[in-house]
Amino acid sequence: MNNPAQQAFSLQGKTVLVTGASSGLGRQIAMTCARQGASLIITGRDATRLKETYDQLAGEGHVQLLADLTVETDRDRLVEACAALDGLVLCVGRQMLSPIRQLREEVMTAMYHTHFLAPVMLVQRLLQAKAINRRGSIVFMLSTAAHIGTQGVGPYSAMKSALLGIVRCLAMEQAKHGTRVNGISPSAIPTGIWGQEQGLLDAQRARHPLGLGTPEDVANGAVYLLSDASRWVTGTSLVMDGGAVL
Repeated sequence: MNNPAQQAFSLQGKTVLVTGASSGLGRQIAMTCARQGASLIITGRDATRLKETYDQLAGEGHVQLLADLTVETDRDRLVEACAALDGLVLCVGRQMLSPIRQLREEVMTAMYHTHFLAPVMLVQRLLQAKAINRRGSIVFMLSTAAHIGTQGVGPYSAMKSALLGIVRCLAMEQAKHGTRVNGISPSAIPTGIWGQEQGLLDAQRARHPLGLGTPEDVANGAVYLLSDASRWVTGTSLVMDGGAVL
């Protein structure tokens, strides 16, 4: 890879942790990063599916670790295995639809622990352990729900909006180390998180001028934010929505 433009997007020699790598966007991001030359540490809650991801990673020397990031001891165990990260992509998540007037406290609590507390506290522990190298890159998986209002996704939208605030503050705190902190805000992407809701996906397709995106599109965005090509980008979220927000 002698072209300087291509070199800027290379992940060769970088070690990247991807959470939620057992399926969906996390799996695709891990696979794409491996193809770009990164050494991967992947984690997820399902041993079988995590192994499926691991077996699809290009290159050698990758590590897979089973962990539930909503559990403090699992987060601590993961941090112990991460000595010198150049990049981190936080992809753990699940969707729970609920209009606010029908919202149950247990649903809101589950969304808080999964989408907000788990990724934030994992980053906190990694920073305490000095496990992220100087000039590293931290990428939170957000959503266009952090930027616009949508019926029925209030709890999810609230957690993604809260993460956007964390991104901005953490970017300011880590700038002195040259560490960049950003988010990716994809719109509807057909992955397992949608289950069998084909009708909902068809409705989403109609409101996207460029059609629905793919996991590969989001993974390419993650590569950009992890690579040296984005060395002057921090404290923002890359909106990937095919024009839907417009």
